[in-house]
Order: sequence, then C-alpha cells, then structure tokens
Amino acid sequence: MAAVFAALRVLLGLFFLLAGAVKLTDRLSAEVHRHMQAQFVRFAEVFPLKDFGFAPDPDPYLAAVGWVEAVAGLLLAVGPQLLQEISNFVLSIVMMGAIYTLLVLREPLAMCAPATLCLGLLLLLNIRGYGAPVKPKFE
Repeated sequence: MAAVFAALRVLLGLFFLLAGAVKLTDRLSAEVHRHMQAQFVRFAEVFPLKDFGFAPDPDPYLAAVGWVEAVAGLLLAVGPQLLQEISNFVLSIVMMGAIYTLLVLREPLAMCAPATLCLGLLLLLNIRGYGAPVKPKFE
C-alpha cells in the first residue's frame, strides 16, 4: 500500500509542477497560459483578503500562484518527508483558495471538481500517505 501512496504523491507533485509551470510561461501551452491570465483577472476581483485592503494585481497573483504550485509540487514529488508534508499543507491551502474563488464567482460545480479532487487527494496523502512514525527505542 505504501507504494501506491508513494506513486500518488509523485504523480500529484508532478501535476502541480506542470500546473504551476503553465501559469508561469506560455512555452508549454500559449492558449492555456492566456486563458489563465484572463481567469486571474476575475480571480483577483474576489481575492479573499480584499476585504482587508489587499487586492493583488492579476499578473503578479498568477505568477505567485504559479511559483507556489511549481515549487511545492516539486517538493511534494521528490523532496524529503518534512518538505513533502509542508508542501502538502501549502498546496491544500491553495486548493481551498481555488475552491473558494470559484464558488464566489458562481462558477458551475463542474469547474470546482478538479480543485476538489486535488484537495481530496492531498488530504488523503496527509492522513495515510506517509510511513508509520518511528517508535522510540525505549518504549
């Protein structure tokens, strides 16, 4: 079972690395990058911290989310266990933000499905995906 969770962790990490890379550059897919730029204009309008006076510009917001996804995805896939757990937490927060944003924009529930699935898989990895804790010698 550990091999299944390890494979899931690597595949999910590589998925986030790719998703972040698409947000950062148009070299992978110019059409998807342009679509993400247009979407982040809308996403910036409903940014959760806007009520506190922090409203990001769409382009830096897109870049920040892209870098977070790319770095956290890479660390989730190949990093040491501590960094995998931190990356899992960070990506879970990003997915919660994505779901919140899509719901506030009243997007169809089908648009929330990928973020919800990713969040579910991240939470599954968080709960069951790491080896048993090391027991102390003197127990």
